[in-house]
Amino acid sequence: MVYPNGTVLAVNISEKRGEKKHDIGEAYLQEGLGITTDAHRGEWHRQVSLLSLSSVEKMRQLGIDIQYGDFAENLTVSDLEVYTLPVGTRLKIGEALAEVTQIGKACHNQGCAIKKQAGHCVMPLEGIFVKILESGRVKRGDIVQVLYT
Repeated sequence: MVYPNGTVLAVNISEKRGEKKHDIGEAYLQEGLGITTDAHRGEWHRQVSLLSLSSVEKMRQLGIDIQYGDFAENLTVSDLEVYTLPVGTRLKIGEALAEVTQIGKACHNQGCAIKKQAGHCVMPLEGIFVKILESGRVKRGDIVQVLYT
């Protein structure tokens, strides 16, 4: 399958775990760790999370005021349905190389504030996680290219 290129709309981090993520516009993706300034970086398979704009829009259509980063996603991406990418897919994200390691995740603490407000949340089904294979910078406006699946 041929996938379109996506575009980075926001680069979101939180300085401390448990805090809401916010857009910083640009960050460094470090091989084996993730975004160097994000509290969730680490040597594991969920180094950076991505969510598509279409997923954010689904929740906005329910009347919920959602900003980029509110789903705790590191990268908000347009023009590419990231949840359709199989595990193992390689992505060029700005200057960095990443590999999809997980699609979705279980909600913790009986769901986030969004799930409690809306009755459901898109991140558990449509958010994806990648590990960083090669370091590089990523910024708002950069291309997310599917190299191969």
